[in-house]
Amino acid sequence: MTRMEFDTLCAERPGAVLSGPGELDAWKVGGKMFAFFGHEEKRAANTDHVAVKCPDAETAAMLIDAGAAVKAPYFHRSWVQLDLPALAQDEARHRIAVSYDTIRRGLPRSVREAP
Repeated sequence: MTRMEFDTLCAERPGAVLSGPGELDAWKVGGKMFAFFGHEEKRAANTDHVAVKCPDAETAAMLIDAGAAVKAPYFHRSWVQLDLPALAQDEARHRIAVSYDTIRRGLPRSVREAP
């Protein structure tokens, strides 16, 4: 999977916005990140990896133990880092949906229900 393909899948989510250009290169919903590529100055080195949120630390640990992901550096243990070139489209779509839904669920109701 390429970064462009991943971005296309993220853009399909209602209210999803790509932040930047600037310090962060991340997909957000309601101002909160659900997919993160890193700092702009390091972007060239980070385009092959993306961090996404899991519903809980146990799910993240399962993905790490299965070899499907690694711990996302500097993030809570419920975030994992995925290798884009090795990521199948169906798995990417699922990981994006889970991360997006997890983040969106934590937003205030007024933000969640905004068009």
